[in-house]
Amino acid sequence: MATLQQPHFDEHTALIVVDVQNDFADPQGGLYVQDGQTIIPGVNQMVAAAANAGSLVVYTQDWHPPLTPHFQAYGGTWPVHCVQGTWGAAFHPDLEVVGPVVRKGSGAEDGYSGFTARDVNTGSDRPTDLDSTLRDGGVEKVVVVGLAQDVCVKETALDARRLGYDTCVVLSATRSVNLNEGDFEAANEQMRRSGVTLLGDTEASG
Repeated sequence: MATLQQPHFDEHTALIVVDVQNDFADPQGGLYVQDGQTIIPGVNQMVAAAANAGSLVVYTQDWHPPLTPHFQAYGGTWPVHCVQGTWGAAFHPDLEVVGPVVRKGSGAEDGYSGFTARDVNTGSDRPTDLDSTLRDGGVEKVVVVGLAQDVCVKETALDARRLGYDTCVVLSATRSVNLNEGDFEAANEQMRRSGVTLLGDTEASG
């Protein structure tokens, strides 16, 4: 097993913990990411390290309405997951939550990136509160962990780079869906091309 690589934390760095929720991180969840629960101890280590260094820790939370074109039953890609107020949408009970929470996908949109919500019909994006939360905290660099590597972690990291943040993803603290074979590797390559630094075990594909 690879040793978890610890990024550097300081007062200008934020840890973004993406969607460590029951539906993704529990085997009984509606969209379980294989071995998703195994990242939680390492994520908690980074939460503690970040907090001790004076870094902001921010959590994203998928928060869908019951009826949304994001779901397969209404024309989307995914099975029902993270419906507002349900067990599946709650953070995994083992996760240490010590900072603000940014909810995404709360309307009839896709909630992939922590920074934006995308209208399913028009493809247009609108910002969430994440960017303003980071800028208000004087953040210049972000470390991204959580679920899933090839979907919400990737999109959050790409948006962070687009918005000008020095961005790092700790691969050993994430797992991928791999809806299509090769999605893990393709996501890594897309992040690298965008200037995202990848730390950890590059074979930790879930």
